[in-house]
Amino acid sequence: MRKKIALIGCTGSIGRQVINVVRRYPDLFTITAMAANTGGDAFFEQVREIKPAFAVLRAEGERADVPAGVRFERGEKAFEEACAYSDADVVFVAVTGFAGLKAALLAVRAKKRAALANKECLVAGGDLLMRAAAESGAEIVPVDSEHSALWQCLSFDRGAKFSKLILTASGGALRDVPLDRLPEMTAKDALAHPNWDMGAKITVDCATMLNKGFEVIEAMHLYGAPFEKVEVVMHRESIVHSMVAFEDGAVLAQMSYPSMELPIQLALTYPERLAANVPPLDLAKLGTLHFSAPDPVRYPCFALALGCAKAGGDLPCALNAAGEVAVHAFLDGQIKYTQIAEIIEGVLSGMPPRPAESYALLEETDARARAAARSFLR
Repeated sequence: MRKKIALIGCTGSIGRQVINVVRRYPDLFTITAMAANTGGDAFFEQVREIKPAFAVLRAEGERADVPAGVRFERGEKAFEEACAYSDADVVFVAVTGFAGLKAALLAVRAKKRAALANKECLVAGGDLLMRAAAESGAEIVPVDSEHSALWQCLSFDRGAKFSKLILTASGGALRDVPLDRLPEMTAKDALAHPNWDMGAKITVDCATMLNKGFEVIEAMHLYGAPFEKVEVVMHRESIVHSMVAFEDGAVLAQMSYPSMELPIQLALTYPERLAANVPPLDLAKLGTLHFSAPDPVRYPCFALALGCAKAGGDLPCALNAAGEVAVHAFLDGQIKYTQIAEIIEGVLSGMPPRPAESYALLEETDARARAAARSFLR
């Protein structure tokens, strides 16, 4: 029987790669529901090809023609239905931003396996989401390449014992730019990642290493790890995606050429491994792999994120919101690259942490942090 997928965020980079996996193994998987925020040719081309039972655009608007047999709806209620779609085995949360938290909460409360390709759902609301999953018994599967790597090293058991989780970081597109030239860097410069092909927001977050700070927070939630048991090392080649150290001194690493299709496919096929669109690793050709400690002067956003990881509560939610506003302002040419960290720090300094008790509280924190970040822009 084919595994049924509800794909939330179908038009983004991750969503398109999920569709690639389904194309590769049509006898194993089918997309029964799909959702995107806004329309456009890409969404309707996908609907015409895939013909899901249910297709949703979150944004309100006019009706549109879809193939026979496809129920098409718009709006928030329809989006919520797709996130907890009754005829889905797996909800693939690939929608970007704070919206991912709502999608993940709806999925786990409906007792669906939630494949998380959205960092923000764990960064902004990890306490809430993990608690909801524990209460419903829903399974959470990591899709982020680093967290999939940890999961693989732990034999697909997020509750397995470990001594330390070691996340690797490429350093992003600006890792070799002299510090005094960083204020001159444009969005085009920051988006030229040497190893990965990703969306614009996450690529800038890689350049600032805000993304790696997010991953520390994610690891703490996914693996029940205290802050001091999560380590980050620089690794220019992006071949070792993460490592797990054990009490006996052994360290296991997951290695492959950079590709999101491997963790995406594995989230659907595990524990079975099937051929993916990833070439075999040629270690002799690679020759040497490099590791080093992060530079706190080059990456102030990383230091800010680590502070939020230690503080907990709703502060990571504020971090995420401020980061979204600042990065989009940089991409739009409103601020300099180095002002991303300045805006985030300014927002966080005015928001003491509160317990992340409810989705409503996190919505309020998200809105307050965004408003504060926009005030810095003005």
